[in-house]
Amino acid sequence: MKSGIHPENYRTVVFKDMSNGDTFFSRSTVATKETIEIDGTQYPVIKLEISSSSHPFYTGKSNLVDTAGRVEKFMNRYAKRMEQTK
Repeated sequence: MKSGIHPENYRTVVFKDMSNGDTFFSRSTVATKETIEIDGTQYPVIKLEISSSSHPFYTGKSNLVDTAGRVEKFMNRYAKRMEQTK
């Protein structure tokens, strides 16, 4: 590899899927202020809304549930409206 062409802050970080709590290690230059301790070592953490461990395409599940609960709120409102029209 050529020296001097790679970023200085290329380091090991933890990516955390907020919808299911899964974590995985990778290397990144993304700036983050939050850290997480895993096996006694502090790592920068990058929070993800969705990753391959929770995405419906990769998991085979047909419905998507986000961390804010917007899908559930919509389904509850839709169910109430359907009950009113009967």
